[in-house]
Amino acid sequence: MNDNERTLPPHCPVCHGDLLVTRLECPSCGAEVTGEFALSHLATLREPYASLIEMFLRVRGNVKEMERELGLSYPTVRARLEEALTAAGLGRRAEPNDAEIAAQRAAILDQLERGEITAPEATSQLRNLQRRNQ
Repeated sequence: MNDNERTLPPHCPVCHGDLLVTRLECPSCGAEVTGEFALSHLATLREPYASLIEMFLRVRGNVKEMERELGLSYPTVRARLEEALTAAGLGRRAEPNDAEIAAQRAAILDQLERGEITAPEATSQLRNLQRRNQ
């Protein structure tokens, strides 16, 4: 993206409603198309989710490659991808308690990644979390 390009705002800056594109213009020839065009969830995805989804596409869905590029563990990359998909409206339908469970799971994985807990401790905590929420 060059310096003249801007990302689309996700919502109206005044009322926070959904935005509707009404005009498109070709910078090469000046042709214009007018009408009503809805923005996709991906078009309005904010950072860091937009970059994560872009990387996912660039590496053709290879999560192991993302793990290497980001310097994160596989479970952490998977959890962040799930967050990005949910933010884009593409994740599975969340139950009311899912966000809290996902945050707890991410916190455990982050502790493991930082070396604050061992793999067996993380496994035990994740199993306990799963049992409590079944």
